[in-house]
Amino acid sequence: MPTLKEFAIHLEDRPGTLAKLTKALTDKGVNILGFQSTPMEGKNSQVRFVADNPATAKSVLDLEHMIYKESEVAVVRVPHHPGGLARAASQLADANINIDYSYCGVDANTNTPVVVFGVAEAARAASILDKVAAAA
Repeated sequence: MPTLKEFAIHLEDRPGTLAKLTKALTDKGVNILGFQSTPMEGKNSQVRFVADNPATAKSVLDLEHMIYKESEVAVVRVPHHPGGLARAASQLADANINIDYSYCGVDANTNTPVVVFGVAEAARAASILDKVAAAA
């Protein structure tokens, strides 16, 4: 798979903040393909997501006055059997690419599981991961 645009935002850690954001995305027809939320110090959570329509997602974030960071992430279809993730992680390690973070999602066209990798060299990682997926 090619790289995808990821959005990272900080949400106040209180009931309803995630619901408000995801409803705004839903109302504009944006489908979230991968999602991660982790607590931060203080009263915030960091939310990362990839969407089927990044341009519309960006406009929703702007309309909601959200502060966000955009970045490219590498995405790979991972076969649902033992060793799929190990194979992808090993190939990145062999190429000396550090995985800063990762999370799961789904391919919009096939509903195949995918893993999103936050790495410094997303395009290079995506090229390596495409070879891993083709060999699976």
